[in-house]
Amino acid sequence: MFDRRTMLFGLWGMSLAASAEGKGEKPMFRIGAIADAQYADADDAPPRLFRWSLTKFAAAVADFNARDLSFVVHLGDFIDRDWRNYDAMLAAAKASKHLWRFVLGNHDFNVADDMKLAVPARLGLAARYYAFAQNGWRFIVLDGNDLSTYAWPKGSERDVLSRKIRDEKYPAAKPWNGGIGEDQQRWLDGQLSAADTDGAPVMLMCHFPIWPETDETILLWNARDMVALIEQHPSVKIWLDGHEHKGGYGEKAGIHYLNLKGMLDTEETAYAVIAFYAGRLEVCGIGREPSRTLHLR
Repeated sequence: MFDRRTMLFGLWGMSLAASAEGKGEKPMFRIGAIADAQYADADDAPPRLFRWSLTKFAAAVADFNARDLSFVVHLGDFIDRDWRNYDAMLAAAKASKHLWRFVLGNHDFNVADDMKLAVPARLGLAARYYAFAQNGWRFIVLDGNDLSTYAWPKGSERDVLSRKIRDEKYPAAKPWNGGIGEDQQRWLDGQLSAADTDGAPVMLMCHFPIWPETDETILLWNARDMVALIEQHPSVKIWLDGHEHKGGYGEKAGIHYLNLKGMLDTEETAYAVIAFYAGRLEVCGIGREPSRTLHLR
């Protein structure tokens, strides 16, 4: 029953995309996006259905394979609880015909302490944050675990620094959130300044939301600093994230903040195909993820 329903959601999503293109307008390109598959070989803790995520993820890969996509991004929390859970999820991802991009999430580091530094490489990442170009757009992947109490081996230099910064600047910070450090902020500022100069639109991708400020328990430690930074750059069009499984959306100063719903929760799947047009993005939601039109400043 679940597999049939997942298939129907995929067909529904394709019909939405087809109806838009039936008017004679073709997108420049499309991408697939999933947030918080968070698979674990563990018993359910409703609404989190850990083992179901592998089935839902495999169905999404099959759906994506039927589409013309430039790449697919997973927005963090690919797994939970154990290093070996990467084996099952990466095996499912190998069935994909598309290039995958990964964003690091807090649960991706829910592994043994001596394996934490190996997490990026396990996902094929040469760096924890990075940038790439696609059809005139620039995509910047940020590491919201840069400052955190869970992503670095206990007692390491980065762990000690993170805890010091949290205690001094963000004493109310929740243990499941992280922050973006000064070096990464300087790198981001440079990337965005170059995009401003080149007139290239930018999509920022991070696991953690930074706006709206409706629930500070799910935001980056330094969310306000990040909002202030990116608002200085006209190249920024959208911040795409996960982490908050119920999803969300806001717009501020012409920048869209889109939080995709978590695939993990409930039997019904959740993911999206995003089509890039001149002047707008069409978000085709599958399952629990709603569809949206985002007009670009």
